[in-house]
Amino acid sequence: MCALVALAFLVPLGLTLRDGVRDAALADAARRGALVTGALAVSTEPAEVRRAVEATGDDPATRPVVYGLGGVQPAGRAAEDDLDRARTQRRSVVTDVDGGVLRLDPVVLDDRIAVVETFVPEAELSEGVGGTWLLLAAVAVALVGAAVIVVDRVAARAVDATKGLVLAAMAVGDGDLGVRLEPSGPRELAEAGYAFNRMADRLDAARTDERELVADLSHRLRTPLTVLRLDAEGLDSDDTGVGAFSPAELDRRRTIRRIRQAIVTLEGEIDVLIKTTRKAVTHDAGPAECDVSEVVRNRMVFWAALAGDQNRPYQVIGAQLRIPAPVPRAELAAALDAVIGNVFRYTPQGTAFEVAVSRRDGYVAIRVDDAGPGIPDPDRALRRGASDQGSTGLGLDIAKRVALQANGSVSIDRARLGGASVVMLLADPAATPRQVSRFGLVGRMAREVREQKTNGRRWPRRRP
Repeated sequence: MCALVALAFLVPLGLTLRDGVRDAALADAARRGALVTGALAVSTEPAEVRRAVEATGDDPATRPVVYGLGGVQPAGRAAEDDLDRARTQRRSVVTDVDGGVLRLDPVVLDDRIAVVETFVPEAELSEGVGGTWLLLAAVAVALVGAAVIVVDRVAARAVDATKGLVLAAMAVGDGDLGVRLEPSGPRELAEAGYAFNRMADRLDAARTDERELVADLSHRLRTPLTVLRLDAEGLDSDDTGVGAFSPAELDRRRTIRRIRQAIVTLEGEIDVLIKTTRKAVTHDAGPAECDVSEVVRNRMVFWAALAGDQNRPYQVIGAQLRIPAPVPRAELAAALDAVIGNVFRYTPQGTAFEVAVSRRDGYVAIRVDDAGPGIPDPDRALRRGASDQGSTGLGLDIAKRVALQANGSVSIDRARLGGASVVMLLADPAATPRQVSRFGLVGRMAREVREQKTNGRRWPRRRP
């Protein structure tokens, strides 16, 4: 293809240059003939005509020849028919002869018409044409060679980029989701490389989210499991080695022992399942909307029964009115169960707790306070997988993920009851944007300091 393009461009160029050389030679012949025709217009004396002919050049073979002046017919190359045609048409005639080209220029004298013959040798007609053709051939070869090299390099880049894409795709197909490409090659292949990297990132995130979901679902199983364990602890002793028992009592105690052993085994299996799943901090599901008060009332129906069994005083505050939050109902219920479950799991029986719901400054706050020993290291408690109590450390992380999903946060402080206070802040979808204070930054800082001194906690402000 490159050779055809070069030939299509260079062959017409060579022909044009050849015609240009021919036209230049004929133009020179016309110039030399004009010198003689000009002299004939002034005088037809043989001596004057001879001097004009000699002035056209040093080569006698190319000097013009004049026909029709009378006397002896000059020895020229023109045929009689060509001379008659020039006289009859009274215009210049160019004709081919052996060894070159003749130009015949008629000159009208008083009673006759003279003809000036100018000969152009073949060498002048093709002077330099052979070198031009060689130069054009060399240019064609150079263009074809350069095109081959460039196409080879471009094709090599494309082939390398394609091979890399194929190998990466095969690696992903074999289960290696960590492979990534360095996009290269032509634009289309580079875009394909970027698209492949994005696909691999999404696959990796999807797998991580799946394992994260397994860990969170496993942790949710600990809530009913805790209830079973606490109920099992409230049963009679399962000791069968001391005293004499009836067959029915012995069978009942053995059943209690098997229940307790099964609960311990199940707790261990759930802990192993949670710890072996990978962790991630990504959640692509869009938040829905639910009623926080309804979720709190519903979950407290479940926890109230267990609180009665353990003689735990509890109180629910602010859950009478509808308070919307931009999170799915099931997610918020799981987060609330995780926080309240920690109260039952890590505080002694009989420890009081309190659940409160409130709205302020564009946020919905869910506060769970207890009268237990508190949390000595709140920062560590909020880190995923970190726990000082020998658990999986996922409970508070579930609450934090739900809060972040709702553009909020989770904080741990000292409760008014004396123990830990876990506060989940969720963005209030029904709140209006706050106006910028006319007092500026200093006024806002002063007001926040006063609020902190009054309430003991600074709440984050929603930006308009």
